[in-house]
Amino acid sequence: MAKLNFGGTEENVVTREEFPLSKAQQVLQKEVVAVIGYGVQGPGQALNQKDNGINVIVGQRRHSKSWDKAVKDGFVPGETLFDIEDALERGTIICYLLSDAAQIQLWPTVKKHLTPGKALYFSHGFGITYNDQTGIVPPPDVDVFLVAPKGSGTSLRRMFLQGRGLNSSYAIFQDATGRALERVSAMGIAIGSGYLFETNFKKEVYSDLTGERGTLMGAIQGIFAAQYEVLREKGHSPSEAFNETVEELTQSLMPLVAENGMDWMYANCSTTAQRGALDWWKKFRDATAPVFKELYESVAAGKEAQKSIESNSKPDYRAGLEEELKELRDSELWQAGKTVRSLRPENAEPILPASGAASFEKPTQKIKFSSPLYRD
Repeated sequence: MAKLNFGGTEENVVTREEFPLSKAQQVLQKEVVAVIGYGVQGPGQALNQKDNGINVIVGQRRHSKSWDKAVKDGFVPGETLFDIEDALERGTIICYLLSDAAQIQLWPTVKKHLTPGKALYFSHGFGITYNDQTGIVPPPDVDVFLVAPKGSGTSLRRMFLQGRGLNSSYAIFQDATGRALERVSAMGIAIGSGYLFETNFKKEVYSDLTGERGTLMGAIQGIFAAQYEVLREKGHSPSEAFNETVEELTQSLMPLVAENGMDWMYANCSTTAQRGALDWWKKFRDATAPVFKELYESVAAGKEAQKSIESNSKPDYRAGLEEELKELRDSELWQAGKTVRSLRPENAEPILPASGAASFEKPTQKIKFSSPLYRD
């Protein structure tokens, strides 16, 4: 376990240097890792483990879309792909990667297969932290821990294939065998984490729910929409409003922040941009801080968990979700973005003229920005 300084605070960190893949393989050599659920996190985590030489199997409802996807990804029915109960029986580390609502429904089945010495693995602290609402209370004779990648399963897989690693948090809720730390560390490396930082189940879910509703998804969409609409109301074209609101941020500035930090990004922008950003960032902080405090308190009080459970457990949840996503997708903001993305050189069809030099053909269809702005 390494101890690293994060802005003046020393934290426990598992790195690839001290815990290389060879060590993870040794720790997990007698384990059967059963990935239950093949939706958001399941494919990335299962495939990365498979490629890393871990004995991993997938448990999924037979002949569902996710079952078919697992087959397409190379998992073999009867060998590495099983019905959920078969996988639960075979597995010694149960990766419980279903949605939070589905975890509640399947818990009685999972619990009966948690025999002494097994491990229950999560990638989210939801089920354990809000167990008064979920009913997920593991037996005392199994290890319970989590590895939570800081991104989607798709990102985890893409970065793995690029030879990179997505940062993850880890936490131990229950150490029944005395091996929980080495097991969770090995699992974190096996799924393709860049490094693992220590937390606990409650802090993981509090920060995760706040982040998803805040800067990672909810707040960023709200800020995008607000700036885009102001620019449009002031007479700017959809393409200009989108480029100044989204495209420049995601394609130019955020990669600079990821590379060396916000100060480095500022230093690589014009002095006019620097001055304006330095003058205005605290106003945005002060304006949004009360919203973030309200959000965190709602998460800590269990209100956000209850909303999620009630909403996601409805039989028509998927239909309702599609309607809400359609509202985003059909908005002028993201319809404009669709056209902007099609104009990126990497998304254009290459043409090889007689000279042999590559050029790019621009879309020939007539571009229309006719969708209305966001409306209630």
